[in-house]
Amino acid sequence: MLGTVGLAPALAQADPPTPPGRQKKLPEAPAKLPKVDRTKNLDFLFGALKAAPDEVSAKHVEARIWAIWLQTPSDTASLLMSRAKTAVDAKKIDVAIKLLDSVIKLRPDYIEAWNRRATLYYMQNDYGRSLADIQQVLIREPRHFGALAGLGMIMQEVGDEKRALDAYRKALAVNPHLEKIPDQVKSLTEKVEGRDI
Repeated sequence: MLGTVGLAPALAQADPPTPPGRQKKLPEAPAKLPKVDRTKNLDFLFGALKAAPDEVSAKHVEARIWAIWLQTPSDTASLLMSRAKTAVDAKKIDVAIKLLDSVIKLRPDYIEAWNRRATLYYMQNDYGRSLADIQQVLIREPRHFGALAGLGMIMQEVGDEKRALDAYRKALAVNPHLEKIPDQVKSLTEKVEGRDI
């Protein structure tokens, strides 16, 4: 850190003062910021997720994927999502669902609103609505490992073990580091396809 002695020479080397009336113009922000290609970014992250050498690396990549999924260009949708989370934390699931309904009406392309609502319907054992929302997520993002795992859970709950196994395998193909899913796949493989001899 410079003391006051070192500061004087630094000030002396600064630009001479600008005469009045000829003030320096501050740099302006660009009118348009460069657009980040969300799809390319996700493609790269999904590749990194598959290639992650360990759990810690995989969790970091997974967190970045979730961060991209959570981004919305709409301040209103962002606020409604925040309020929905607060409602869930307060165990007001019906309020959270109504808030998510509003987000989906406002931004039907926003995957995470569909995914969150699917989760809430699942928590209420409303599998029909949950499946409909999961379908909307997977139409928009077939690699959504959270939705694929949720699909597997619902199929398992309703006794369709073959479809549950298929969904879990798809989730693992996208994200080989999912917790508990490998155990489900092993258990269901034995039930659905039998044991190896």
